[in-house]
Amino acid sequence: MIKSIEAPDPSTAVFHLHYASPSFLSMLAHPANFIFAKKYLDQDQQWYKKNTMGSGPFKLKQYVHGASLEMERNPKYWKQGLPYMDGIKYYVITDDGARAKALRSDRVDVEFRGFPPAEVEGIKNQMGDKMTVAYPGQPGHWGVAFNVDKKPFDDERVRKAMSLALDRYDMAKTLGPLTGLDTPAGPISPDAPWGLKGEELQALPGFGKDPEASLKEAKRLLAEAGYPDGFKTSILNRSIKLPYIDMGVYLISAWKKVGIEVEHKLEESASWTKSRRGRDFELLLDPYGTNTDGDPDEMLVKFTTGSSINFGRFSDPVLDKLFEQQKVELDEQKRIALAKELQKELIRKGWWLPVLAWTRGEVRSAKIRNYKPMPNHWMNRRLEDVWLAKK
Repeated sequence: MIKSIEAPDPSTAVFHLHYASPSFLSMLAHPANFIFAKKYLDQDQQWYKKNTMGSGPFKLKQYVHGASLEMERNPKYWKQGLPYMDGIKYYVITDDGARAKALRSDRVDVEFRGFPPAEVEGIKNQMGDKMTVAYPGQPGHWGVAFNVDKKPFDDERVRKAMSLALDRYDMAKTLGPLTGLDTPAGPISPDAPWGLKGEELQALPGFGKDPEASLKEAKRLLAEAGYPDGFKTSILNRSIKLPYIDMGVYLISAWKKVGIEVEHKLEESASWTKSRRGRDFELLLDPYGTNTDGDPDEMLVKFTTGSSINFGRFSDPVLDKLFEQQKVELDEQKRIALAKELQKELIRKGWWLPVLAWTRGEVRSAKIRNYKPMPNHWMNRRLEDVWLAKK
């Protein structure tokens, strides 16, 4: 079904790729802005639920719910001569092994979400120079949110104890090869100028290099808070193995060491999204990321009072003040200092537990030309001037 070419030509190739999400459209549901034609909304406010329009390089050909989304070349695209490809077909493949098999068997040409390092290595060993691997950085972070209106998470000592119980360095060593969650980090990636670096992190609760001392302090804080034998709770998690379930299992085993028994509540993507927005949880595995270079305005608004993505709904005037100060600070170094102090205060008070940053490995066929990986898997890809070579 793929017609490959050596050079750009507007009448040549069909490009096959896939997403791991149970619904391709759920990938597009990440916070974004869309422009709708007023004339259609005036006719029917629900028009866009069953109809499509747009001015992009490709237009919808067929959508099979939960299976595939097929696009075809837009002959009226406003950039003359583009796109080069005849079409694009997205496959929805939720099983990790099936995703890798689809690439190995040439059923698809690129996997947009990302494979764990062990799978990337296996594909490269088998396929050799037929495949290209890109590592666009660390755009995603997996942390833990508390519902601070539910006891005992209204107590700073409990939250701090739960952070101290996590040996993030062992977690990175264990989960890194399996999931790509390989870097202990604050809310902003350490690669960004506003991110906390090694020594800065190690001075904060839960990031020290002495796990036994951290466990001892965690138990002391729990006893002081009135929970010498721990307590029972639950963590809401998305029912996707990598990296959600694997990380949830590790967290549960770590907290058990200080007497905290945690039920693993798994929900499919739509229910999980509804539950976290509705605050129907005690603990929440809470990933988030950046579409840019991790600017504090984008990354730290999550931790301000009233933010729509502050799922624990905590409120701290110190964090709010620091956020507003860094927004208007023109001196770069002073802004960096303010952003770092906000992150340190967040971690010291345990309002939200940053755990591990994710290094995404994107695997694609070497036939794909003129393609640039996006910083994260949430962003749509620029495919208008991509083409496929014969070899």
